[in-house]
Amino acid sequence: MSIFHRAMDRLADFIWTGRKVNLRFTAEYRTACYTVPLINKLLAEGEDGDTYRTALVPWHEAERPPLAFYQGDTSRCRIDGPWQEAGRDWVPLGGLILSPGVTAHLDPFEAQALHEKVQQAIEAVIRAWVGDHDLTSLPPVPEHFDRCRADRKAKAMIAAWASGNTASATDKADNCCSGELTDAPCDACRKGPEHD
Repeated sequence: MSIFHRAMDRLADFIWTGRKVNLRFTAEYRTACYTVPLINKLLAEGEDGDTYRTALVPWHEAERPPLAFYQGDTSRCRIDGPWQEAGRDWVPLGGLILSPGVTAHLDPFEAQALHEKVQQAIEAVIRAWVGDHDLTSLPPVPEHFDRCRADRKAKAMIAAWASGNTASATDKADNCCSGELTDAPCDACRKGPEHD
């Protein structure tokens, strides 16, 4: 692309921030079946699309395809792929640790050891949470849920907490939509907890 075309593109981006762009891809059928729904989620307008795109920022910054990200308050690590076969095991190609005053690149075996250690810590914390909140005594629920109703309830809880009234948080939000399962909240749910 010439310098002139790039300059015009930048000027157009500045002037018409809301313009739409047509995208075309060529992919193997099996790959397309898997990636088209992901692309649609990434291109979605609103909070959902913004969240999906933000979640992929670390993928864009990584030199290798990331297998896992682990993030604390000030430190984070990345395990880099693709997985490599090592005899009967699979190991990552490497990893990265970023912590205050530290940037460290990990070799495949350091990355694998850190990956396993962090996974063990996560498992221990989840199991402790399950025990502390007695979740095993509750009946199992389906993994998928009514997104519209759940979003409305969560937003009502957040609004009640923000206003200091936690008692009415769960009462307000049980009536929304038609009860069908959806991938995104209805237009009414996007308006917040005040809509009826």
